[in-house]
Amino acid sequence: MDAMQIELGDITKFKGDAIVNAANSTLLGGGGVDGAIHQAAGPELLAECRTLNGCQTGEAKITKGYLLPAKYVIHTVGPIYSGQQSDPVMLANCYRNSLDAAYEHQVHTIAFPAISTGVYHYPLKAATKIAVQTVKKWLENHPDYRMQVTFMCFDERTRACYADVMKKEN
Repeated sequence: MDAMQIELGDITKFKGDAIVNAANSTLLGGGGVDGAIHQAAGPELLAECRTLNGCQTGEAKITKGYLLPAKYVIHTVGPIYSGQQSDPVMLANCYRNSLDAAYEHQVHTIAFPAISTGVYHYPLKAATKIAVQTVKKWLENHPDYRMQVTFMCFDERTRACYADVMKKEN
């Protein structure tokens, strides 16, 4: 099985060690995937997030998964797309820091949403390239650590974009 795979579906149903939440800087829930994860995890997730004092763009913080099938939720704050040179750096940091947090907690199966491509308006193809390249490089830099990364795509357009990018990257 490849270390990176694509699935079409609901990230809150992922049966693995961790899911990544594309959170806002407060970590207190919001719309899109963030709201769905908070709703599915139950009120204990919000209570734990209140103790974390938010999160800066590109950083990642980990909590328990509570009522989710996943043991952990790794919260990361993607950049709001502005066309600045910092955008791709911050987005890559989201993936790298999430994987580092996963590694520190012995996570071996993780699912990522398409970070920043919703209400933060990061262009899907550019964001997908950053996601795939950053995860691929992280895996290459940790050859002795078994990690299965799933890119969980909410819709067919996103899934097709990931499939295209992954085909070109291999």
